Amino acid sequence: MSHVEEEEGTRRDFLYYATAGAGVVVTGAAVWPLINQMNPSADVQAASTLRVDVGAVEPGTQITVLFLGKPVFIRRRTAEEIEAARDVDMGELIDPVARNSNLNGELDAADQNRALDEAGEWLVMQGVCTHLGCVPLGDGAGDFGGWFCPCHGSHYDTSGRIRRGPAPENLPVPVAEFVDETTILLG
Repeated sequence: MSHVEEEEGTRRDFLYYATAGAGVVVTGAAVWPLINQMNPSADVQAASTLRVDVGAVEPGTQITVLFLGKPVFIRRRTAEEIEAARDVDMGELIDPVARNSNLNGELDAADQNRALDEAGEWLVMQGVCTHLGCVPLGDGAGDFGGWFCPCHGSHYDTSGRIRRGPAPENLPVPVAEFVDETTILLG
């Protein structure tokens, strides 16, 4: 093989590699917008968390905020409400599961496993009846001093646990945490 033939082979190889490399870059440039459109938009990402100032919420009252398109009840419970929730015999509950997204595993529905803080003063729950998705009435409504869904008669206690009616599960507790003394971060 002569020196000229070796150069030809090298030039030919270079052209193959350069063409293949350009093809990969062009294909990547064409496919990237299709892949990138599957990412959540900026407004969806911004809506995935919500900071709620609860500094003005007095014991025995609640506020309702809209988070991810659903109402979330944030209640500051009185000592009486906490005591009523903690005195419930677990055998009386329709749904024995905590339904708390902040806890690992499937823990029981004891009030301590549903409250946001150790003292039990703060309760954060998705305000959607687990029967057909209605919004229950609060402020001590129903037979158990918690929430009542008038659409089909579901009664929830002061810990948001289903006690009577067609709803199959307790009101779910969304991911939430205190980021300072008066601010709860949802999501």
